[in-house]
Amino acid sequence: MADYQTMRGTAGVRTAAIDEGLKAHMNKVYGTMSVGMLLTALAAWAISGLAVTTDPASGQEMLTGLGQAIYASPLKWVIMFAPLAFVFGLSAGINRMSAATAQMVFYVYAAVMGLSLSSIFLVFTGESIAQTFLVTAIAFAGLSLYGYTTKKDLSGFGTFLMMGVIGILVASIVNIFIASSALSFAISVIGVLVFAGLTAYDTQRIKTDYIAHAQHADSEWLGKSAIMGALSLYLDFINLFMFLLQFMGNRE
Repeated sequence: MADYQTMRGTAGVRTAAIDEGLKAHMNKVYGTMSVGMLLTALAAWAISGLAVTTDPASGQEMLTGLGQAIYASPLKWVIMFAPLAFVFGLSAGINRMSAATAQMVFYVYAAVMGLSLSSIFLVFTGESIAQTFLVTAIAFAGLSLYGYTTKKDLSGFGTFLMMGVIGILVASIVNIFIASSALSFAISVIGVLVFAGLTAYDTQRIKTDYIAHAQHADSEWLGKSAIMGALSLYLDFINLFMFLLQFMGNRE
């Protein structure tokens, strides 16, 4: 009986330690993601301000030299696809990086994403961007909370959701050339649904990965895991925001 009580007490201590570690891990994930979001917002706002000027003669807004370079030259394609290259590079090289290096790469990626997204300030009003961001933040918080607390196993949705992401990516590239408004609307609807699902799915995956590795994972692995978790949730938030903006954004 004494041995049983000792075992149960030891198990309780171990469970409590895992719970505390999980809270710290999730705080690191959300904290890293939040810093990335802040860098993206600041970069997008600052670059959009530098890209537009007012013509003193007519009083109309016009692109500066920087604006012409990043929005109206072949460089725009590099800027458009640079964040995608960063994601693949970080995912492929994470095992060879230190946690500190991976975090720095993530922050650089977030700033580059801000450059890529800066054009939304030229297309949509600032008020509608702010409103959409607030709605996205509320929806994201609710979906992530559901993924963290639900007892339902969401792992079965992973393959389906990733197929949806690939389909959206292919359709978006095709629509660059055909410019179909109907296809654009369909992509936006599907995009909201897919990334809403991914927000809950990724949150649960980050939680279960930590629990599975907590007892034997070292601090370096946990640091890298938190960064990759932050990257996943960051991408979910950004894509959810961009697709919602197509519905809620008021154009300039």
